[in-house]
Amino acid sequence: MVFNTMQTTYIGQKAEQVAAQYLERQGYTILDQNWRRRTCEIDLVAKKGTTIHLVEVKYRQTNIAGSGLEYITTAKLRQMAYSAERWVAENDWQGEYVLSAVEVSGETFEVTEFIESIDS
Repeated sequence: MVFNTMQTTYIGQKAEQVAAQYLERQGYTILDQNWRRRTCEIDLVAKKGTTIHLVEVKYRQTNIAGSGLEYITTAKLRQMAYSAERWVAENDWQGEYVLSAVEVSGETFEVTEFIESIDS
């Protein structure tokens, strides 16, 4: 199935919305969504306790070509770390922060996996 840009944007927004709702049910507070700068972006910024979670949301309609989280490569982790550093600097965050990831799958947009802290 080929998606056009409008469908892809809608799917990405829907996956981020589902991930944000999931995190809120888990006790997180969403501080920022779809944070973008010219050279970087973060899907969700969430806080739980005293830790900020900079969250990558990956959506896959099916896992035929692999799960969404399998697409978080070493290069993607470097980009996520760079984005996190930018957000932390711009927001003058002095506390702990970690990279996290949520996988959303299927036509019903179900959260299928959550990694609270990715070792970068």
